[in-house]
Amino acid sequence: MNILHVCANPKPTEESVSKQLAVQFFSALVAKNAEVEIQNLDLYQTPPPFLSYDAFRGAWNPVFVEGYRATEKEVAALNYAEKQGELFNAADVLVVTTPMWNFSLPAILKAWLDQILTPGVTFSLERDGPRPLHHIRKAVLLVAPGGTYKEDDPRDALTMQFRAAVGFIGISEVDIAWADGQNPLFFADSAQRKQLAVEAAQEIAEEVAEMD
Repeated sequence: MNILHVCANPKPTEESVSKQLAVQFFSALVAKNAEVEIQNLDLYQTPPPFLSYDAFRGAWNPVFVEGYRATEKEVAALNYAEKQGELFNAADVLVVTTPMWNFSLPAILKAWLDQILTPGVTFSLERDGPRPLHHIRKAVLLVAPGGTYKEDDPRDALTMQFRAAVGFIGISEVDIAWADGQNPLFFADSAQRKQLAVEAAQEIAEEVAEMD
């Protein structure tokens, strides 16, 4: 089984609750299935470019303009997306470690998703909708917001946006370990909330380890 782990947190692990969730997740995963292969992608070490006009034309014009051939500049602008697509398409499970910033995804993670969601890279666009070119069966979010959020909270743009993005390319199963309330100035029970999230991450890891 191949795991693609995308980290969108710039903090060191000792300062990052989402990274600490990742440590517990992967420890539990490897303990259950030592044969898993893990590809780590730190977005702050290899930052994605913002989607450019050339990349947009190179990706989408061939879909909508019959006979369109991308220019050399447009082909070059798709280089990052194609390399990331190779990692993505080789994975069986996608794991994303991220904080919640200002009620949503960090911009660097949104930029990566914009690169990944490229026709001809992770999906083809047919008349009846997108057809996946990958074989990812499950996505896992390891998230640590500072505030607290109820289920389907309208302030939570992170999980809504992520589910919509990966759902577009056929990934409907998304499991979340959610360590909310991690601002100790506002929440005296942040440690207890973190522990519940650690246990959730470990349970999800065990389920992933047992996937065929």
